[in-house]
Amino acid sequence: MLKDEMLWRDWHPVMIVADMAANQSYRTSVLGVPIVYSHDGQGYHARRAEGDGPCSITERYATVWVCLGEDPLEFFAIPEFDEPDRRVLGAGSIRLHVSGLRAVENFLDMGHFPFVHDGYLGAEPYTEVLPYDVEIDAATNEIYARNCRFVQPRASATADKPIDVSYIYRVARPYTTLLYKTCVPAPDRLDVIGLFVQPLSEEWCVAHTVMIYIDDVNSDEELRKFQQTVFGQDLMILINQVPKRMPLETRHEVPVRADAMSSVYRRWLRENKIAFGTYSEPEVAQTGMAATATAGA
Repeated sequence: MLKDEMLWRDWHPVMIVADMAANQSYRTSVLGVPIVYSHDGQGYHARRAEGDGPCSITERYATVWVCLGEDPLEFFAIPEFDEPDRRVLGAGSIRLHVSGLRAVENFLDMGHFPFVHDGYLGAEPYTEVLPYDVEIDAATNEIYARNCRFVQPRASATADKPIDVSYIYRVARPYTTLLYKTCVPAPDRLDVIGLFVQPLSEEWCVAHTVMIYIDDVNSDEELRKFQQTVFGQDLMILINQVPKRMPLETRHEVPVRADAMSSVYRRWLRENKIAFGTYSEPEVAQTGMAATATAGA
């Protein structure tokens, strides 16, 4: 596999379907490539705004996606999306000055729950992240973290008391992740939250959130407000990341036990030759040091 081959063949989100108006042109970027897209009432259309090259567009999971490669990957499956009693809602799209990989990794992190989401997804002094299991599914090349548990004061819009919440994290593609969590109205099933991240450039992204819920109590607005409140609490962490791109080498950011999912995610990115949105030592500085050493000799 060539560097970033997966990304060029992958489908990337550009908008939540419900937010798109017919017969209106939209401009954006994917992987640093400017594109123009629209829906004319009959179907979707997309093209590169500059130069030549393929640009495919489709609708899936209440989201509009584009692919810049000639041989697009098959879509990842979300069986819950087709269950008739599920409510599917877009929870907003937020532009962030950070690599999309950082946004995905933050979504996977349970360690910040009591400190950033106090009163919602966690509370002090209950700060321990219990051991959980992480594996890469060989058949799909997706990452799963299972047996994740956390006591949460208000796990969802339907929760009216603290509960012990069960989580399953899934990374389907480098910029696409899903969370399956305890459903309060139906304890034998799981709610699903999809974080579909659009890599505008290596240091800018748009995080599109889709909820696939079982909830016949709250209004659409109440569900969106809860999810946007939780995501909004993460903004300061995300926009203050240094560097903006994500280091893949452990010498830059040392993981701890609670970072098991993050460690596997970063290793998986390296194994899949993902470079876009990652950070490495500047080659210029290394060259300069070598030249100085040579001159000194």
